[in-house]
Amino acid sequence: MDTDDSTHDFRATVGRISKFLGLRRSIVGLLGMVVLVGMGEKMAERFLPIYLVALGGGALSVGLLNGMDNLLSALYSFPGGYLSDKLGTKRALLIFNLMAMTGFIVVILIPTWQAVIIGAVLFLSWTAISLPATMSLVAAVLPKDKRTMGVSMHSLVRRIPMALGPLAGGALIIAFGERTGVRLAFVGALVMALVALLMQQRMIRDDRLKNKTPATPVAEKNPLKLMRRMNPALRNLLVSDILIRFCEQIPYAFVVLWAMHGITHTVSAFQFGILTTIEMATAFLIYIPVAYLADRSGKKPFVLITFGFFTLFPLALLFSQSFGLLAAAFVLRGLKEFGEPTRKALIMDLAPENCKAGMFGLYYLIRDVIVSVAAFGGAFLWMISPAANFLTAFGFGILGTAWFALRGRSISAKTHPSQ
Repeated sequence: MDTDDSTHDFRATVGRISKFLGLRRSIVGLLGMVVLVGMGEKMAERFLPIYLVALGGGALSVGLLNGMDNLLSALYSFPGGYLSDKLGTKRALLIFNLMAMTGFIVVILIPTWQAVIIGAVLFLSWTAISLPATMSLVAAVLPKDKRTMGVSMHSLVRRIPMALGPLAGGALIIAFGERTGVRLAFVGALVMALVALLMQQRMIRDDRLKNKTPATPVAEKNPLKLMRRMNPALRNLLVSDILIRFCEQIPYAFVVLWAMHGITHTVSAFQFGILTTIEMATAFLIYIPVAYLADRSGKKPFVLITFGFFTLFPLALLFSQSFGLLAAAFVLRGLKEFGEPTRKALIMDLAPENCKAGMFGLYYLIRDVIVSVAAFGGAFLWMISPAANFLTAFGFGILGTAWFALRGRSISAKTHPSQ
């Protein structure tokens, strides 16, 4: 076989793999942005509770951070969707990245726990404000029978920084201490966010330039008007999702404190980074096969299974008193990603064609405003006891899983033919 034939075969193979994974130019640019911004963010974000304590904040400051994160994620989701429908994905993502970079600068320049809270207003909710634009881009670029795969690739790639970022952050803390190490992590975050900004502007298409069609996004700034367009199937998914997020967020900010300060055989910052890597590696292994199956069958079983894993994690955490048991619990935590991309794809399937970003943002606005109460309440449950925190979370998980089992709707690829 000559060189030209070998080159042709190689390109054909790459083309088939890219088609299978939904890797078009805009999607590749999006994934590159997710890796760079996420890597910088997760180097520091996962250790923010430890950083707040080191700067003089207490348990209530940690609860405030987590509750504020959920509340702002909710409040940012709808304007994030509106700006995406109004300005286009490319311009909206530019604004969102500049916000995150500003937050990093505040934390770098002012080493106080109050400044961390202020900076967090801008950078902790980057994912929330950019997610409606991200999902809208996936829905616009890929056919409907590839949306779960597209969302799964986003989720998979997003786990790369979630796995490696805490390792790098933990190493910086070991080398330079809790205060200086976290600040240096934010310096790295700022640099990587700048590179991401340049990449996204070069590779992601400007969807405002295309000709208008019936499916062209129409920006709706009134959430009450948009809410009337939410169908019953999406409402039932929302109710179950709210209950499951109560289960997740009540203990979320305190997992690192439990592992590093609360259990019988505590772990180091680097070991906690390893636990996060175990979680992400577990998720990596299931994303692609689950996406392939979900795009060709009903989505309900996959979402239901992931709700079950959400429910079991806080219970497993309560009985984990060593690194080995924590590792097993974090495998379980990784398995909770089993149907998360499927759930997001289901939201996009159920949302009206001409306001998908706005509807996605509205969904998260409603969900996270309610869940922010649970996240802040987790601090008071923690002050009672870790067991009160974990068992309350477990109870909400049971409720959410049962609701979706009884009232959730299954969507199949046959219902939505390819574009």
